[in-house]
Amino acid sequence: MELKTNIMCGSCIAKVTPVLNEMIGENNWKVDILNPKKILSVTNNNLAESDVVKVVEKAGYKAEKLV
Repeated sequence: MELKTNIMCGSCIAKVTPVLNEMIGENNWKVDILNPKKILSVTNNNLAESDVVKVVEKAGYKAEKLV
């Protein structure tokens, strides 16, 4: 699954890493900060998109469906 986020830089990624690792699983996600939409890719298929959005929000950022 891929979501658009407002995770902009390496420092932002460092902030969300503990939360995303705990909820999604280490090595099950990545953020492409070079993409203008800052795409979060999640490879853990056991999670609903709404759950991933909540996890990102818990970390202090926003995520939404790609349009």
